Amino acid sequence: MGQGQEQVAVRELNRAAKDGGWVMLQNIHLMQAWLKTLERTLEFIEEFAEPGFRCILTSEPPSALQGPLWEMVPEAVLQRCVKIADEAPTDLKSNLRRAYAKFSQERLDACQKPREFKATLFALCFFHSLVLGRIKFGPQGWSKKYPFNDGDLTICAQVLCNYLNDAEKLGGDVPWPDIRYILGEIMYGGHITDQWDRRVCNTYLATLILPDLLNNMNMAPGLKSPDAAKMDYALYQKHIEDRFPPEAPQLFGLHPNAEIGFLTNQGIAIFGTIQNVSGSDSNSDSFDLAAAQPVIDRYMDRLPADLDMAEVRARLSDEDYTPYVISSFQESDRMTVLLTAIRGSLVELGLGIGGQLNVTEGMERLAAALQSNRVDEAWQRLAYPSLKALSTWFDDLLARVRQLVEWTSKLELLKSVWISGLFNPMAFLTAIKQVTARGRGLPLDYMTNRSTFLNTWDPSELAGQPATGVHIHGLFMEGASWEEGKGDDEGYIADSRMKELHPEMPIANIFSVHVEQMDWTSMYACPVFMTAERGATCVTQLNVRMDPDEDDERRWVLAGAALLMTDD
Repeated sequence: MGQGQEQVAVRELNRAAKDGGWVMLQNIHLMQAWLKTLERTLEFIEEFAEPGFRCILTSEPPSALQGPLWEMVPEAVLQRCVKIADEAPTDLKSNLRRAYAKFSQERLDACQKPREFKATLFALCFFHSLVLGRIKFGPQGWSKKYPFNDGDLTICAQVLCNYLNDAEKLGGDVPWPDIRYILGEIMYGGHITDQWDRRVCNTYLATLILPDLLNNMNMAPGLKSPDAAKMDYALYQKHIEDRFPPEAPQLFGLHPNAEIGFLTNQGIAIFGTIQNVSGSDSNSDSFDLAAAQPVIDRYMDRLPADLDMAEVRARLSDEDYTPYVISSFQESDRMTVLLTAIRGSLVELGLGIGGQLNVTEGMERLAAALQSNRVDEAWQRLAYPSLKALSTWFDDLLARVRQLVEWTSKLELLKSVWISGLFNPMAFLTAIKQVTARGRGLPLDYMTNRSTFLNTWDPSELAGQPATGVHIHGLFMEGASWEEGKGDDEGYIADSRMKELHPEMPIANIFSVHVEQMDWTSMYACPVFMTAERGATCVTQLNVRMDPDEDDERRWVLAGAALLMTDD
């Protein structure tokens, strides 16, 4: 379907209905404005259609921006249909089999460098299978679901063939960097919006699209590149069926712990779907509004008083407003707004239950959230990113208030700042650069933060503030673990330990240096996220030391190693 096909489609529908034939309308999602006409046409021909008449409609699912509940096809049309969903397989072997089936022996013979093309095409199909299958591991795989499709694969194969043909004609070497750039930054990379996901995509290509493919390169644990000189299309298919290793997270470069997280999230999603289908979240008659009163009383008793920022500010002169003090005030102001909103909504709900106020939809939503141990949506909009249930979220809130009270009462930097307890941790990290730039007379735009992890986890063991920068704590590692250093030596990132999904990191000393003094030798550029959802919760990147004998960070990129500010 497309522009100008409307009357053609109606004519063919009427003809097939009279003759008892079949008609297929492809890609009806491209004709949103015409679907109402389709609905009326189907209603009309239903009255005289022959028993053998069949109408087949095809459509793509809603995009990630539209959301799963977007009405792509009118409900009345869907109710008349037998619905079949064609989804890509979830296992790696099936994806590889499906990807390689897009080609043929004739396609292999069409390239003037058949040996290089066969080897690289097999690696390209494996790469395509990896990027499709990695989404099942959730945010540790991809931060969002990207619309990679078969068209990306076939076009990239044609680009590869063109480059190899040009290299043969010109008598030059195969431009491997150019091929990787086209595939990673333009073809597949054109779908990717997150910089860390783009890094994963390019790292896959950097480990797969190499001249070593012609020398039985190890593509993944248990999977070697076959000798292309001895292979044809049928033998590659046989190799996929007979020699492909069993499915495991290690094939993706991930640790087995990633599968534990995947299965856990899958179970949570299933129970969440069951709860939504049951209607317990949306039907106000399915719960007793008055039953929320004990929960209201419990949280009101524990809710701290608003921070008296007017009194704190009165104790300061203009010279006392350092970047750290300003950061603490900004955090305290946001906390005051949140506490005020929580207190006000709980009081209003209590009055509504007592009959002193009319019960609104917002009160009903709050009551339902309190009874199901969820954070109310109105609170979430004023709060910080979090995946915690209400009970643990509230405990976390109280801990944040205690840190702000201590910080503003002393009006000086704490021995170690619980960075996970800040609304805007990036503002605090920027304050570190501002203080250093002012103290040393350096331009702020050329400053960057550097981290050194100590060998202690308890802030009370610290003697005081560091000589330069600040101490922070409250970080967790995902996708890896931390090997504690010996004596004064700094520890380093290491393979995850089984069933230890988010090990706590030691206290870190964050200080600022000029970008020209930043040394990345044996360092992993580790992203820092506020929650395990990653994506938009990204805060910054920190240098994390690797094993002294290791100088390649690619294994940690593929493992999805990252620092989290909350152990959700």
